[in-house]
Amino acid sequence: MTLEAKIEALLFFRAEPWSVAGLAKALEETEPDVTSAIENLKNILLERGIRLIQNDKEIVLGTAPEASGLIERITKEELSKDLGKAAIETLTIILYEGPISRAQVDHIRGVNSSFIIRNLLIRGLVEKTLNEKDARAYLYKPSLDLLEHLGLTDIKEMPEYEDIHNKIAEFQKQLTEKAEEEKELSEDMDSLE
Repeated sequence: MTLEAKIEALLFFRAEPWSVAGLAKALEETEPDVTSAIENLKNILLERGIRLIQNDKEIVLGTAPEASGLIERITKEELSKDLGKAAIETLTIILYEGPISRAQVDHIRGVNSSFIIRNLLIRGLVEKTLNEKDARAYLYKPSLDLLEHLGLTDIKEMPEYEDIHNKIAEFQKQLTEKAEEEKELSEDMDSLE
């Protein structure tokens, strides 16, 4: 797989901006090699429906400007629909656990939530904020418009907030413990080989 293809895969997978330094580290490549591959990828994508968008040292995948009319039409159709089960599930996690990273939402749900979170952002139901503990990731929290729409002055006024918050925390703890047990088992199996 070419370096350009690897960069494209990481940008698609994360669905959030990456720094050149972060890509270089993740790919175990030098920054000049990654920068060169980014320039090549920009040219490769010129004939495709996606583009590489770069702001200083951060890059992200975005849609081609030529597709803006199509994207706008589809977005309007999507926003006119009711929220689906997955969106409600994701929104509930953000309401009761926010601010929370996409990776944490993915961990709780067990699937990639990038598209759903993006949809919730577009609808103005959640907000994206910087993660003070990890500048490479964002945190998502309920928007003030959502709280106002729900008639809440504080997130803790959500029905059974403490109980559900505690249940989600317990669930996350169980997932973490299970992952640690699986890791230990895997390491034990590797040591037997």
